[in-house]
Amino acid sequence: MDLIYKPELPKEKRPIYIIGAGGIVRDAHLPAYRNVGFQVEGITNRTKQRALDLAESFNIPNVFDTVEDLVAAAPENAVFDLTLMPNQFVATLELLPDEAAVLIQKPMGDYYEQTLEILEVCRRKKLKAAINCQMRYAPYVMAAKYMIDRGLIGELYDFEVRLTTYTPWEYFPNVVNHPRLEIQQHSIHYIDLIRSFLGNPKKVYAKTLANPAKSMSSTRTTTIMDYSDNMRAIINTNHDHNFSEKNQESFVKWEGTKGAIKARIGLLLDYPNGKPDLFQYCIVKEGEEPRWVEVDLEGSWFPDAFVGTMASLMRFVEGSTDELPTSVEDVVHSMAIVEAAYVSNNDGGVPPNYNI
Repeated sequence: MDLIYKPELPKEKRPIYIIGAGGIVRDAHLPAYRNVGFQVEGITNRTKQRALDLAESFNIPNVFDTVEDLVAAAPENAVFDLTLMPNQFVATLELLPDEAAVLIQKPMGDYYEQTLEILEVCRRKKLKAAINCQMRYAPYVMAAKYMIDRGLIGELYDFEVRLTTYTPWEYFPNVVNHPRLEIQQHSIHYIDLIRSFLGNPKKVYAKTLANPAKSMSSTRTTTIMDYSDNMRAIINTNHDHNFSEKNQESFVKWEGTKGAIKARIGLLLDYPNGKPDLFQYCIVKEGEEPRWVEVDLEGSWFPDAFVGTMASLMRFVEGSTDELPTSVEDVVHSMAIVEAAYVSNNDGGVPPNYNI
């Protein structure tokens, strides 16, 4: 089967100006852009040396002292790439020219009130703004969507994300002490992913839990997104499985009336080293035993999916498409689900009647 799973590139590769020079820029943004020939023309960072180091490694011609200097030097057709922490988004967006094109790192805010502030700025300034929910563009996700959109596994009725791994949160010093760690910073990927296939759920049920041996706010979550009596959409994450790799799991699975698709998220196994991804599908044929087929896909979530979010923004700005899949207007719904998950977590379940 020939699968189409790579994002369509823009006709015009607009100059990119990056605000922020953290690890995600070094490990994902810049390698992804280099792989497809996107040109990064400028970068700035509060600690200038980090920007200088990346400029040297990735041949970025201009390093700016401040965001204001970068914005002043950027041409009218520039795309701004914000890779700061969420609490810096609003102030930085205010510095951009009205109607500018901007890709904003996820999550869209540290809390829902901040999400709405970000949305308000983007609306008021008429920014062409997208959120970097790049998992939608992981090769195995796009391959699965290609198959599902063509009805190859029939009617989709089950969507599961399962993570049983060990995440060394110390690799993320900016979020390790976040009061909303697991859902806001990690499961948001899967919430947004499920929405990209199924739309908005009617209700959300969630429980997120801390590890008694750790200081983090939460490291394990079960989230149910309620769509209908037929559709099960569930996210199970456990970042505390530090008992060797033998029983670690990291996958997305789609099941339909005619078949199933399963994709291993290799990035999250033995993190940060990672393991190879695995994409496989099973299409049931009458009179035949079910058989799983493995397909080799080029690329992975990191860094290749980061091409998709930037490419989709550039294509929207140039007018070659009228769709901006991860626009702020869309991703605000993912953040609303995150907020609902915390409300569900705090309100608790229904106590059974044991007085019998």
